[in-house]
Amino acid sequence: MADRANAQAGERELPPSLQAIASCVNGYDPKSLPVEAAADFIARLVPKVQAVEMLALRSALGRVLARDVASDIDVPAHDNSAMDGYALRGGDLSPDADTVLHVAGSGFAGQADTASASPGQCVRIMTGAVMPAGLDTVVPQEFVKVEGDRVTFPAGIVRTGDNRRLAGEDLAKGEVAIAAGRVLRPADLGMLASLGRAEVPVFRRLRVAFFSTGDELRSIGEPLPAGCVYDSNRYTLWGMLARLGVEIIDLGVVKDEPEALAAAFSAAARDADAVITSGGVSVGEADHTKAVMAALGDVLFWRIAMRPGRPMAIGRIETQGRSAILFGLPGNPVAVMVTFYALVRDALLAMSGAAPQPVPMLRAASSLPMRKKPGRTEYQRGIVTRAADNAGWQVRIT
Repeated sequence: MADRANAQAGERELPPSLQAIASCVNGYDPKSLPVEAAADFIARLVPKVQAVEMLALRSALGRVLARDVASDIDVPAHDNSAMDGYALRGGDLSPDADTVLHVAGSGFAGQADTASASPGQCVRIMTGAVMPAGLDTVVPQEFVKVEGDRVTFPAGIVRTGDNRRLAGEDLAKGEVAIAAGRVLRPADLGMLASLGRAEVPVFRRLRVAFFSTGDELRSIGEPLPAGCVYDSNRYTLWGMLARLGVEIIDLGVVKDEPEALAAAFSAAARDADAVITSGGVSVGEADHTKAVMAALGDVLFWRIAMRPGRPMAIGRIETQGRSAILFGLPGNPVAVMVTFYALVRDALLAMSGAAPQPVPMLRAASSLPMRKKPGRTEYQRGIVTRAADNAGWQVRIT
C-alpha cells in the first residue's frame, strides 16, 4: 500500500532548531525553567509520526486512529422501537379516558417490513423492530391490558413520540463517528464494526528506545558487588511506556564509557523515534553521558524549577541521516517517574498522533503541613484516602 511505503526519511515533520523554539517560549530560562515552559518547549519540538497502515479491527485495539471515520449509514438505519410493546399513532390516544385499539399485526427486529395499521389500530412490536409507516409512539407492554386482539391503553400513559428511536438519532450518515487521534478502545471497535468497517487507518507505532547509565548499575541476574545496585529505572520506564502502546526497545545498562555510550545513542537514534535515558544529566556526576549527548546531536541541558527531577536533557540525537528526540532523565527512581509523567508522557502521545490525554487530577487536603520553596513546582508521594467526614479526599505524604 502507498501509505505503508512511506520512506522513513519523510515520515516525520522536521522540528525547528532548539534556539528558535526557545525564543518562542515564555519564561524560558534553562537554569531555572518553569515546568509549564518546559512542557511548552517540548510540545513545540516533538514531531508526529506520519506513516499510516490499515489494520483489521481485531489488530487495531490500542492503536491511534490516523483519520476521521465518518459513518456511511444512519444509526439506527430506520425509525425503530425502543421497547417491547405496541406501536400506534399518538393522536389516537385519549388524554382523559382509556383507549381501546385493535391489533393489526406484529413487527420483529430484523424484518424489513412490518404490519401496517389504520386509525384505531396498533401493531404488536418488539425492541429494535422498524416502526410501521404512520405510527409514531410505542407504549410498553407492561402498561396495557390485552384481551384477544383488543388492547386497552390507560389515559396519559405516554406522550406522542415516546419510545421511538429516530433514524440517525445516534449517528447521522456522513457524521464523524470517531475522530483522528483517538486511541482505539473495545467500544470503538464495536462502533466501527456496526458501521461495516473491516479495517481502519492507524498511525504506525511510535518506537521508543531507552537505557540506563552508570557503572554502579547491574541488571537483574548479575552478581551485585559492594557499592553497586540493581537497575530499577528500566523496569519503571518499561511499564510506563507499555501503557502508552509504543514499540519498546530496551538497550539495557550502558557503561559510563564514551565508546559504549556513543554506540548506544547511535543505535537508539537509528532504530527509534525517541530515546530516553536515566542517569548522567546531573551537575557534578562523574560520567561522560552529557559530553556524548552534545557530540551526537543538538542537546540542551536544563535545570527545571521542580522537585524531584530538576536536571534534564532535551534535544535531538542524529545518526545515519536519522534523528530521534532525546529525553535525558535523572537517575533517581522517583525523579524518573515524576519527569516522565510531568513532561515526557504527553510528548510521546503527541508523537504517536494521539489526542491529548490529561492525567486525572484529584483535589485533596494534606494531613500534614508541607514546605515548598517559592517558584518551584514540587511533587510528593502520598496515599490518598477519603476524609473522615467523607466530604472529600486527604493525602498522607510518604
